[in-house]
Amino acid sequence: MKKAVNGICIGLLALSIGSIHAQDLDTRIGKLAMDGQLPTRETIATLYQELDYQQATQAYLWALPLVSSAQWQKEFHDKLDARNGDLMVLKTYEDKLGVITANATTPYIIGFVDLSETGPMVVELPEGPTAGGVGDVWQRAIIDMGQTGPDKGQGGKYLILPPGAKPPADAGKYYLAKSKSMNVLVGFRVLDPDPAKGQALVEQLRMYPYEQREHPDKTRLLSPNGRAWSGTQPRGMEYWQRLHEIIEHEPVNERDRFYMAMLASLGIEKGQPFTPSEHQRKALEQGAQMGELIAKANAFAKRFPKSQYWPDRKWDTVLNIDEPSQRTANYDQLWERTAWFYEAVTNTKGMVSKTPGLGQTYLGAYTDQAGNWLDGGKTYRLHLASEPPARQFWSMTVYDIDTRCLIDNPQRKADLSSRQDLKKNADGSIDLYFAPTAPQGFESNWVQTIPGKQWFSYFRLYAPTEAYFDKSWKLDDITQVK
Repeated sequence: MKKAVNGICIGLLALSIGSIHAQDLDTRIGKLAMDGQLPTRETIATLYQELDYQQATQAYLWALPLVSSAQWQKEFHDKLDARNGDLMVLKTYEDKLGVITANATTPYIIGFVDLSETGPMVVELPEGPTAGGVGDVWQRAIIDMGQTGPDKGQGGKYLILPPGAKPPADAGKYYLAKSKSMNVLVGFRVLDPDPAKGQALVEQLRMYPYEQREHPDKTRLLSPNGRAWSGTQPRGMEYWQRLHEIIEHEPVNERDRFYMAMLASLGIEKGQPFTPSEHQRKALEQGAQMGELIAKANAFAKRFPKSQYWPDRKWDTVLNIDEPSQRTANYDQLWERTAWFYEAVTNTKGMVSKTPGLGQTYLGAYTDQAGNWLDGGKTYRLHLASEPPARQFWSMTVYDIDTRCLIDNPQRKADLSSRQDLKKNADGSIDLYFAPTAPQGFESNWVQTIPGKQWFSYFRLYAPTEAYFDKSWKLDDITQVK
């Protein structure tokens, strides 16, 4: 009897195995054919395509600050003839058209240095009202300079050290900046409202290799001189080409090794030529397209806790990175960093002021009061209450959504600020206008927008005062004028 029961069980088991039913699965990417509980060979190919697409999308978002730096550096070199260690002076509207979310009010002095070629680099900063610092190729702040730096606006010598370099014997003469990347950006804004004094500060800046400290060469100060250039991250395959180029020249951070594994699956590997297969190329192109769409959502419709500065206003805190290192106790701020470096460049402690009367703060508006995207063909007004909380000055700047650079309008003007002669209301408040044509009587308070193009804006406070931090002063929303 026992043998008979076992025989029946074995027979039923064989029948069960022989009748495994293949059932297609409905998934996010469509219906997938199964061979029993496993995917068919055709489905396996589809799953790998999906994996590579997902890897490309995530790698695009992860690489945004790196590709942004690499693009900017390449454009300076290829189009503006900047050599390693030169300083580019950006003063005019035309000069700044290539900078993502540039401040249109103050001059910029910016230089890129490849420490693998120069070795440690010295920066001599003059005394005076400047704001800036040194950032690595990932746009992580290494050290602030100027009013929010250790020199506190008194000037001094800074020494930038490449990865792994030991401080020299005379390190005590310098403020040390230890970089984790070979390529670094050195940048300043001159805050003196007097152009002549600002120019004098620029001419006193010096940057040279440490080994030339006894007899340094004169620092080259360059200007675009009307030549067009663009720091906006490229699209499509050019994005990945720029990424491959910079990866070749940089050490791999420990935090990025999993992303480097994703890139290797896509044909982007350190020490190897970039020759993607047709399958890899398709995944990269699709990943770049979807990655940018997600980047736009992540930047222009932020979902970070408390990113909305006032609960009853549409203004966002645009820079949500807690520390310039982009690191919190338990994770690195991937999405906060992705938002900022899609719509902006560089990061210093001074750009996230927490001290009244010091540094800067940035607020962004991407919609009008009703929550609609800002349309270059419509007329908008921003009512600015009297006495904005800025010890130095305030500015309101308009940017093109597509490039994230200054709006390229026929007016050749993108900002309104307290350093301009604006028409005021009787109570000291100011009405600012953004429209294709100037409202009569408010021509001085107007920035020209472009029909068919969308825009967004930053409101900056330089040396914000207590009324900003305690929120007793509020910005109105941008409202459409019908």
